[in-house]
Amino acid sequence: MMNNNLDENQLSVIESQQSNMNIVIVGHVDHGKSTIIGRLLADTGSLPEGKLEQVKETCRKNAKPFEYAFLLDALKDEQSQGITIDSARVFFKTQERKYIIIDAPGHIEFLKNMVTGAARAEVALLVIDAKEGVKENSKRHGYLLSMLGIKQVVVLINKMDLVDYSKERYEEILAEYKAFLSEIDVEAESFIPISGFKGENVASGSDKMPWYSGMTVLEKLDGLKNIEDIKNQAFRMPVQGIYKFTAGGDDRRIVAGTIDTGKVKVGHEMVFYPSGKKSKVKSIERFNAPKTDEDVSGSATGFTLEDQIYITRGELACIIGERQPEVSTQIKTKLFWLGKEDLNNTRDYYLKMGTQKVKAALEEVITVLDASTLTKTERQYVQRHEVAEVIFKLEKAIAFDKAENSTETSRFVLVDNYEISGGGIIVDNLENEELWLNEKNNERNIRWSENAVTRKERAGRFVQRPTMVVISGEKGINKKEIASYIERGLFTEGRNVYYMDTESVFSEADAEVKEGNAMENREKQFKEFAKASNFLLDSGNIVIATINEIEEKDINIINTMVSSENIKLVWIGNVKDDHLPIHIHVEGNEKREMIYQKVKKLMIDTKIIFQPEAI
Repeated sequence: MMNNNLDENQLSVIESQQSNMNIVIVGHVDHGKSTIIGRLLADTGSLPEGKLEQVKETCRKNAKPFEYAFLLDALKDEQSQGITIDSARVFFKTQERKYIIIDAPGHIEFLKNMVTGAARAEVALLVIDAKEGVKENSKRHGYLLSMLGIKQVVVLINKMDLVDYSKERYEEILAEYKAFLSEIDVEAESFIPISGFKGENVASGSDKMPWYSGMTVLEKLDGLKNIEDIKNQAFRMPVQGIYKFTAGGDDRRIVAGTIDTGKVKVGHEMVFYPSGKKSKVKSIERFNAPKTDEDVSGSATGFTLEDQIYITRGELACIIGERQPEVSTQIKTKLFWLGKEDLNNTRDYYLKMGTQKVKAALEEVITVLDASTLTKTERQYVQRHEVAEVIFKLEKAIAFDKAENSTETSRFVLVDNYEISGGGIIVDNLENEELWLNEKNNERNIRWSENAVTRKERAGRFVQRPTMVVISGEKGINKKEIASYIERGLFTEGRNVYYMDTESVFSEADAEVKEGNAMENREKQFKEFAKASNFLLDSGNIVIATINEIEEKDINIINTMVSSENIKLVWIGNVKDDHLPIHIHVEGNEKREMIYQKVKKLMIDTKIIFQPEAI
């Protein structure tokens, strides 16, 4: 990948600066994208010292004419195969700003790479060969750019030198392509007649085309605006991970991610979707950067919360009081399909959006569209390189914005058999949102309703804080025996403790559901378990529970009823998921007495069991 000798650190610095602009350059193969990029690099003095002369000398030695496209010789595959096979990033700068230009492949087989590159761009340069005219890919690329929400599109009618700088030819292409764009509700910023090879209207004007009085490519780029308003949009940050610190008494739990839109400040009230959990931002945390009380879109950042709520990778962080996202398990989308097999309803796919990943089943194909001709077909499958409007049913709820409200948090990709096979935007939420809200409210009512005797009062009476100790780990380890030992030990020491043998209950129920939706069944089981646990905790008990190989999503379900601060996880045996909030990890062959002592110490250290005067 070409990067003008910039290392990763330099790249990171450039990308973090607000004066940068990401551009994608697309167009049919051989319409001259590489030549235009080479010309931009050379004419703005953005090449490494001596690079231009080096390439010219190489051409001279090989007895072939110099071309500006050769400046991209870092793309060795392109040189050997004659086509660009990846979205390469190159850099150039003007007095106005620095640019990151993403060279997207023009060949139809590499549409996926083009989409990947375009998804990161604020501006698109769409190249059309003046001699060849508008090709299928010219239209297909235009449609995909509109789907990706790129508002600023500049059409470059290239190779004007091959048509004698003809005004008539320019106007002919302009009329044809403008008509196509209008059908997909796209309005180009401008159409610029250029010759990348000769440098006409790229960095400087052209006396070969006196009939054109518009801007050059560089003038046009410098005149475009960065998408500043994403800083002023509603705050959205997909949670990348939760990082816990323990060294030197450091007890921070940092919620980390990259801010898609908006800004966050210390003191902001935060809500995470789809869980609906809330807390307040305690501090902004950034690695190797000055301390700040505010961070904005584009930043890789982190923050701590005032409450120790349990949230996980995949949640969408939002700010209370701003526009809230949609939450749904049924979505209407517009997508492009690039998979080897047809998109159909006989198999499951994975939908990835931000850091969320969920199983998705095709529920209905509304219409299939040929992106180059805009003709529609009605059938219940989508073939490769087709665009379609479809409905998906998701295995669990995701948080998102409709495309009309936010480009950044409406885009998704589809994974089929470990390969990215499609992508698109969510245009509508087809689920009853009121139903989801009511469900969350009901959960909270169960969780937070106060009785005549409060938990604190019971804690004082029983000299213990109601807590759930979940003993989990690999199958085959006798967790019941360990749980019973802990229950007996605590009971003997005068604690109110109750052991729930959920391991057996869940296993029997799973066995009964050999066919049907076992996943849905498991979710119901955990909801019932969480409700029952909440009652036991409300009555002041310490609850011991055994669950085989508990997963992050199971804990999320329990958390809808039981606060994460009231759950302690003891894991026995090998750990397969590093994201689990494990408090004690013991080996499978460790003695019961040793495990009991570790659990007891945890309870003392975290003030679950205490002396009356400590209340």
